[in-house]
Amino acid sequence: MAWNQPGNGGDKDRDPWKNQGGNDQGPPDLDEALRKLFAKFGFGGKKGGGSGGSSGIPAKGVGLIAIIALIVWFIAGFYTVKEADRGVVLRFGNFHTLVESGLHWRPVFIDTVEHVDVNNIRSDSTEGFMLTQDENVVVVQLDVQYRVVDPRNYLFNVVNADAVLSKATDSALRYVVGHTTMDEVLTRGREDVRARTLELLERTVMPYEMGLQIVDINLLPARPPEAVKDAFDDAISAQEDEERFIREAEAYAREVEPLARGQVRRMLQEAQAYKEQIILEAQGEVARFNELLPEYKQAPQVTRERIYLDTLQDLYSKTPKVLVDVEGSNNMMYLPLDKILEKQGRNVTSFSPSRVPLESSSNSNNSMNSNEVGTGRSSNRGGGRD
Repeated sequence: MAWNQPGNGGDKDRDPWKNQGGNDQGPPDLDEALRKLFAKFGFGGKKGGGSGGSSGIPAKGVGLIAIIALIVWFIAGFYTVKEADRGVVLRFGNFHTLVESGLHWRPVFIDTVEHVDVNNIRSDSTEGFMLTQDENVVVVQLDVQYRVVDPRNYLFNVVNADAVLSKATDSALRYVVGHTTMDEVLTRGREDVRARTLELLERTVMPYEMGLQIVDINLLPARPPEAVKDAFDDAISAQEDEERFIREAEAYAREVEPLARGQVRRMLQEAQAYKEQIILEAQGEVARFNELLPEYKQAPQVTRERIYLDTLQDLYSKTPKVLVDVEGSNNMMYLPLDKILEKQGRNVTSFSPSRVPLESSSNSNNSMNSNEVGTGRSSNRGGGRD
């Protein structure tokens, strides 16, 4: 029940500001409370006596408080910028100036300072399942390294420049992977994917002027999803075997091709030599017949006989077997000159026998004149003796 609400007993004197003696004390005096507080610190006191006296804060105390507050405000304005940082000074929330590393001062409650690291390299990564040009899914991870080169643009041109760069990196990587086959992403085309991604990322972030410089990007080895990893391993193994077979075939071609070219050149040289030989022999035969033609016109019979004997001598010089034809007889004698010459230690190839027909005689008893055989002379059947 409230203090000013009468109860059932009719007690109306329940004012909390009354003391036990019944005197009306009233509410506390606020000025009196403040005067007592400042009096404890020596800043004020009573002026005159009695309850009607007045009190206040002297001008000296107010000035001292103001001086102390000013000193505290001035000391609080000092701040330090690290060596790797740059300070961006904001005055009432707007850009004011840039400060280098070291000790600086700012008016507190007027200027604020944002510290931006401009020396150290920052890193961000993006990873995800990406679809390739040949409609295969691969897991690709890319790390991008960058640093801040313009603190003002970094803070004010875009909201959260780091997040914007991360999204631009993911977009560029997905675009490049989407225009590349799976084999190139996994094996031989990784460097090309990295270079194209870097170029596209730089073109993308340039219009935003975020104050960032991309140092480098690193494309980590791509891998297939775990669900199809075994199939991808088999495909990669087959590609490696294909490349190995191609290298072996190229090595075999480099080994065989020079030999084949050498054989071709040798055959061409032999054909050329044979051609020249045949031409020279033909020209020699023509010259010989041209020389024989006048002799043949003067003595046809003798010339024919001489040509015949030369021909027989050339034929018989190529065989060690000699058959002796006896005129007027149907028997032929075989004269094994090769065996005879072998027994005598003579070279068969140095002897040039000829087919010599012998005339039959009652005194010779089918014997052959040794002079005629040795000299290769014989009588021509039906012709004269040379």
